[in-house]
Amino acid sequence: MPKATQHRRYRANVSELPDWLRKKKRAQREKFLSGQRIQPANITGKESVERLVDETFLAYNAARLKEGCQLFTEKMLAPDVTVGMTLSGALTPAGLGCSSVIPLIKAGFVDWIVGTGANLYHDLHFALNYPVRVGSFRIDDTELRKNDIVRIYDVLLGYSDCLMATDEILRAILIQPEFQKEMGTAELHHLLGKYAAEWERKNKLKDVSVLAAAYRAGVPCYTSSPGDSTIGMNVAGVELRGNRLRINPSIDVNETTAFVLAAKRAGGKSAVVLWGGGSPKNFMLQTEPQIQEVLRIKEFGQDYFLQVTDARPDTGGLSGATPSEAVSWGKVDPNRLPDAVVCYTDTTIAMPILTHYALAKHKPRALKRLYDQRERMTRALVKEYFLHNRVKMIDGSEPVLE
Repeated sequence: MPKATQHRRYRANVSELPDWLRKKKRAQREKFLSGQRIQPANITGKESVERLVDETFLAYNAARLKEGCQLFTEKMLAPDVTVGMTLSGALTPAGLGCSSVIPLIKAGFVDWIVGTGANLYHDLHFALNYPVRVGSFRIDDTELRKNDIVRIYDVLLGYSDCLMATDEILRAILIQPEFQKEMGTAELHHLLGKYAAEWERKNKLKDVSVLAAAYRAGVPCYTSSPGDSTIGMNVAGVELRGNRLRINPSIDVNETTAFVLAAKRAGGKSAVVLWGGGSPKNFMLQTEPQIQEVLRIKEFGQDYFLQVTDARPDTGGLSGATPSEAVSWGKVDPNRLPDAVVCYTDTTIAMPILTHYALAKHKPRALKRLYDQRERMTRALVKEYFLHNRVKMIDGSEPVLE
């Protein structure tokens, strides 16, 4: 049937409906077509980044990135929101630590971080002033190996004068007295951040190290897999020599869970910004199941959710899992799904855009300095756990609650 005939028949059918039903259909149709008209002005080259995002990112993943920028700036950065951020993939060697993560930390736009150990390890090269170079992914890797060079896709590092030199300094630090105890990764990275800040000063560098910036701002940095990086490898290496440093992941689980619970109990909200997926994503999102499932404390999930990923959801992997799937685990509050955005693009594209957008649109927030509040918040978590569940210590004794 020709389209014109179909259209006339549709209009005739609608005109035959009762008046009340015709109005209902018209209202429903107008609701669907209530969105902004897509007819952006010509780009001139004079637009700011934030104007470009707001006015020309109108469809597909450009629109999702715009929604993410607006969600982050308009809702996540409210004073009562605690923002956790994950870093997956080799972001610091690509320069994203310098260009984006450090400005977000300094502006108070991120309150705690979960990164891969590799991101935090490669961050040390910048504090030490060991150069990381732009290269090519087309280079013969056999030739690179012969010439003492390591490749991260199109990023090149010297093997002896960057990687091994960093390792040597790192091992010398890890055997210092302040490291000779059991600790979580936040304390480990805070202590390393203190050294990184001093290296920046000695090398007359400013704001090149994420760990140094986090140390100064009191932003705790965790890694979900302490042994899965060169930092972990060096911790294991010096342990063979009798070093007494022990990393306890349970400390990390309880501290990060305490941050989320403290935000909610103070009448605020909790937000997550996930750059990529992987283990850091799960570690950050498991704070809510830890509260609800393990500690049996009544809670409802994260309030705000923003993820940038190139992973598909249909493979079943955590990296591509959607916010709606996370609802089934209690990770995201089902009533907050309109405040959940997933943008399918490359972090190296999206992060600088979001950083610029947020800094242009929102004034800096007061630093929450969660690192300094870890013990107090963890004590509050422990107290609520015991009072809510009415359990005793494993040895049968009564818990000591402050």
